[in-house]
Amino acid sequence: MKCWQVDDWGEPETMKLAEVSIPQPGPGQVLIRNRASSLNFFDILQIQGKYQVKPPFPFTPGAEIAGVVEKTGEGVTHVRTGDPVVSIPFLGGLAEYTVARVRDTFPLPKGMSFAEGAALPIVYQTSYFALRDRGQLKAGEWLLVHAGASGVGMSAIQLGRAWGARVIATAGSAEKLAFARSQGAEIALDYSAAGWVEQVKQITGKGADVIYDPVGGDVFDLSTKCIAPFGRLLIIGFAGGRIPSIAANRILLKNMSVVGVLWGNHVSAHPEYAAETHAELARMYEAGQVRPVVAHSYSLADVLAAYRDMGARKVMGKVVVEHP
Repeated sequence: MKCWQVDDWGEPETMKLAEVSIPQPGPGQVLIRNRASSLNFFDILQIQGKYQVKPPFPFTPGAEIAGVVEKTGEGVTHVRTGDPVVSIPFLGGLAEYTVARVRDTFPLPKGMSFAEGAALPIVYQTSYFALRDRGQLKAGEWLLVHAGASGVGMSAIQLGRAWGARVIATAGSAEKLAFARSQGAEIALDYSAAGWVEQVKQITGKGADVIYDPVGGDVFDLSTKCIAPFGRLLIIGFAGGRIPSIAANRILLKNMSVVGVLWGNHVSAHPEYAAETHAELARMYEAGQVRPVVAHSYSLADVLAAYRDMGARKVMGKVVVEHP
């Protein structure tokens, strides 16, 4: 089979497309013939050796896939050969076949394409965990979603609207602002322009109750100026590059909470969480409340171009590799 391999730390362009044997599933595992694989920004950090978990060489990036079960390992009973599935292998997705743990493998929701299936797990589970469990978002509250045209931003907007929040999204171009509005944002603001903080305060009257921040840097700093009293500022990631800090007196004076959101660690500690959340997301998809948007699909041979476009912030929604 063909797969992309990383032999040393570097940029995505240093990867190679290799021909290797099809792996075999062990106990509690399934072999999946991939029909779609999703790319994430943290893939690039893994390839560069900048991610918190450094896999041994050689490794194949790709954290989420959708496809058909080709073979099951010992002890696997609730997944059968031929089942269409979504899986989160965390590594190994940029390949024609992937071995994944059965506990990380779930039924493809009814009516969902394989491309949508590959785009679903990580960003929607992250936003679900962030907004429902960590942010305690309530109907009628103001939710401010930064990077509203990104995969996580898209999922946060859709979930926020489904749960009755009033959503403001930020993005950095007219095209991306239009995309955020198309996902359900009531208002979209350009966070590269001066004045968006004042606009948030004017629109809400008191500031945003929940702020979803996958950017960090200046966006985080300015978010602390437009958060409501008793607001929750959710730390999703640092796509902007700079890891920010905050003076504790600002937290005190606003009675605000700065809340960390690390979905992967939570799933590791609570293995049942991913399956339970997937079942709820599948229900929401079938009810028309959420729908992953695949910005652009690429072939396996075009993965380097896909990473270039994603790294240059040229895409909206999710980036997916489709397999014939």
